[in-house]
Amino acid sequence: MPTDVPLSHCFYVETMKYGHEYVRILKLGIPILVGQLGSVVTGFVDNMMVGHYTTASLAAASFCNNFYNTAILACLGFTYGITPLVGALYARRDSAGIGSVMRTALRVNTIFCVAVTAVMAILYFFLDRMGQPGELLPLIRPYYLTCLAGLIPLTLFNVFAQWSYGINNTAMPMWIILGANVLNVAGNYMLIYGAWGMPELGLTGAGLSTLTARVVCAVAIVGIFAFAGRNREYRKGYASDPGKGCPAPRIWRTSLPVSVQMGCETAAFSGSAVLCGILGTLPLAAFQVIVVIGTLGFCIYYAIGAAVAVRVANARGAGDMRGMRTSAWAGYHVLLAVMLLSSLTFIFGGHALISMFTNDAAVVGLASTLIFPLVMYQLGDATQINFANALRGTSNVMPMLWIAVVSYLIIGLPSSYLLAFTCGLGVYGIVLSFSVSLFLAGALYLVFFMRTTRRQAASFGENPA
Repeated sequence: MPTDVPLSHCFYVETMKYGHEYVRILKLGIPILVGQLGSVVTGFVDNMMVGHYTTASLAAASFCNNFYNTAILACLGFTYGITPLVGALYARRDSAGIGSVMRTALRVNTIFCVAVTAVMAILYFFLDRMGQPGELLPLIRPYYLTCLAGLIPLTLFNVFAQWSYGINNTAMPMWIILGANVLNVAGNYMLIYGAWGMPELGLTGAGLSTLTARVVCAVAIVGIFAFAGRNREYRKGYASDPGKGCPAPRIWRTSLPVSVQMGCETAAFSGSAVLCGILGTLPLAAFQVIVVIGTLGFCIYYAIGAAVAVRVANARGAGDMRGMRTSAWAGYHVLLAVMLLSSLTFIFGGHALISMFTNDAAVVGLASTLIFPLVMYQLGDATQINFANALRGTSNVMPMLWIAVVSYLIIGLPSSYLLAFTCGLGVYGIVLSFSVSLFLAGALYLVFFMRTTRRQAASFGENPA
């Protein structure tokens, strides 16, 4: 840097560079954020309705939701392989190529989801051997089946949502999600409590309401792709000669590592829920409340992270390797600000949030003790989401696979067990252990993102510094 350039000018240039990228990321991320917040609010309402119905229903929902989140996020993660492919093609204005990718992606994702559904169906017959309280099994079994039925429509929606994100149209999935959330809340009211002449089904009613909302989401987004005039060019590519389309192995290479990454992360959380069930109904219910509250931060981070993946993929498609790093760091700056706001919300409003979910004073008291470890892992969560998505945008996703296995399964789950049982910290130790795996994963994703962009910059003839 020339010594005669004023420091204030350098600061101004850097601020302007990031300032434009902040705007672009927020423009893409805010619709995703609104949709995610809508889902979080609906999740809050679901758990409040179930929690006020009975504490046993809340505990059963905790087990099923945390157990099923592994399957849901594995399928969701598999759809994430679509975004960098579509985003790069969109930067090159290759609509036919995008349609071809979607045809292959839909087929491959359906096969993957059916396989995951089959695995979860087999596990249904072993629910009584997972150490959960016996009085919860009659509630767990029917709710589990409604979750099982929702996997395929949820995957179908997410396939086309990733297409929409990749073409920089993040608003359309948002409106579908918000509409489905309203439907879900109304369905909960009718089917949990038996309102408006409907049968009182309790937790099973909540499951049926969620299933209906997921089917509506899938039908709506497929209908928009199939019939909206602005998507005509994508449909032409979708209907083109299969022999000239996107090869399935390419989808597998960009999708499977992300799926494993998200599946491992969620498996660590789900395994923690199983450990809480071993501790008893009260710790499991408290754990469910704190995890649902924690999703407030996670979903906001995810929305910004998804925008980062799109921006990195767009920059890669345009051959702008410097832009890839700028997008990633701009997203991280935004996430740090959001993380601070989330943490302050948990610190000053955590007890009030917890009290919204249950009237059981014992659950409220135990969950309130978990606010500190909840706040502790927010920075790690924001970091790993940002740089995992940045790495996803580069299409170099293979490192994500082993990073996830090491961080969440080899390090994370044993940490949960050691802190909960060996150290005698119980559910507090389980939530505290999340910081270990999330900070480790975040650091590793950052290292590999920087290595990847340095290598790709050199291949494009740019200065890799």
